[in-house]
Amino acid sequence: SKKNTVMPLNCAPSDLSPYQPSSALPWNHRRALHLYRRTAFGASRPTIENALLQNPKELVATIVDQAKNLPPATPPEWANWAINNYSANEEERNAQIVLQIVSWVNTWMKDFRTNGLRDRMALFWHNHFVTKLDKYICPSWMYQYHHLLQKHALGNFKDFLREMGTNPAMLVFLDGVQNTRFQPNENFARELFELFTLGVDNGYTQADIVNAARALSGWNGITLATLCGEIGFVPSFWDNGQKTIFGKTGNFGYNEVIDLIFTERPEQVSKYICRKLYAHFVNPDVDSQVIDKLAMIFRQNNFEIAPVMKAIFSSVHFFDDATVGTIIPGHIEHFLTFLNEMNLPNNEVLNQYIVYGSDEYDQRLFNPTDVSGWKGNRAWITSATLPFRFEGIFNIMLYYFQVQGNEIPQLRDFALSLVDPTTSDPAVVVNAICDYILPNGFQTQKDYDEALKVFKAEVPENYFASGQWNLYWEYAPLQLILLFQFLAAQPEFQLK
Repeated sequence: SKKNTVMPLNCAPSDLSPYQPSSALPWNHRRALHLYRRTAFGASRPTIENALLQNPKELVATIVDQAKNLPPATPPEWANWAINNYSANEEERNAQIVLQIVSWVNTWMKDFRTNGLRDRMALFWHNHFVTKLDKYICPSWMYQYHHLLQKHALGNFKDFLREMGTNPAMLVFLDGVQNTRFQPNENFARELFELFTLGVDNGYTQADIVNAARALSGWNGITLATLCGEIGFVPSFWDNGQKTIFGKTGNFGYNEVIDLIFTERPEQVSKYICRKLYAHFVNPDVDSQVIDKLAMIFRQNNFEIAPVMKAIFSSVHFFDDATVGTIIPGHIEHFLTFLNEMNLPNNEVLNQYIVYGSDEYDQRLFNPTDVSGWKGNRAWITSATLPFRFEGIFNIMLYYFQVQGNEIPQLRDFALSLVDPTTSDPAVVVNAICDYILPNGFQTQKDYDEALKVFKAEVPENYFASGQWNLYWEYAPLQLILLFQFLAAQPEFQLK
């Protein structure tokens, strides 16, 4: 009898050479949307149309370079506040802290809408170099941590790691601030190897952790009086003895530990980081051959992140059909993509709705689930989150409809841009929208028929039969709301 063989989920060719449009692999709406759904949080129709006029490889280079060169968000006035800058009254102080945190979350949400890849990368690194605001509380530390995510989003990974390890949010979250020569704390040393650079049990021993913790000691310069301020290095708390790490022995300190990771374990670091980047931006079902090639690019470029992202996003592998629609984004990314693709205005109230709603369903900005971050992809979908995700799309449309005086012209403009504006055939409109919004369309005609039925709603059939109906009809925007409500509830809509 024949054995059942399970096909791998990822059947894209392991080809990192630049994608060249051809009749077999045309540069079309589907691929341009795929690019922007992965490099940003979707994009408006004009952005997609403009992308189609450009060479994909050059477009990717522009997207990455612009993101890399974008300055971080302007510091708030409280960027370096310590506890003595706040009100002496506890209630007032707590209110100030909450207000500052909320305002900075709003700033990041606005940046997500406008900054594309730079803040898409910052969100990725937030889930890699995890810290939890719940533990360190100080707004200034939150800002300084976030600043590093933006500053190094596409920069040098070595520099990024070096700065991140002495960032107050990280020192407090992983107990580095408690690590002294008198009482070593291995927490940060363990996560430095296990989560931030090498991967679990990959090229280090328990003895390496013990010795690294000794080398990383001394960052203890904080008191209750200077809470939320700078955390300085205290030489007398640093372990000044010989340490052996990765088989090398010396009187190592913080900088030497960071250097040793890259000089002694470059292959492990490069493969581990490229695997995480690939799973997040390309396909959760990882192609090991592609990882090996990306890791080599990472090492050859002295651990610069941008060349790796350019190689990923401009490759034959990335643009292959098998890579389109393979990732389930987090709730925040899910909603932002809809907002951007419908070209709905950046609105603070709506952004807060997304933040607080996502917070309820385990995507809390500045508070990932645990030190290993949000699990991502399929973990975003549960019996509780699925209704939240499709009701959220409906609530977003309803909100804009109400604040715009019972109008939502953006939906009509979107539909008009996809078809001949004078078309009186609702099936043409529905099919065009389904094929645009769903990365791989629907799999059966029955699904398209069901979408058409929803779209026709209560409109008398004779309006369609006589050709009286078109997208300029008074109730067309309400029909579009119903269609998007239907699409939002489909499994295919969860994929990007």
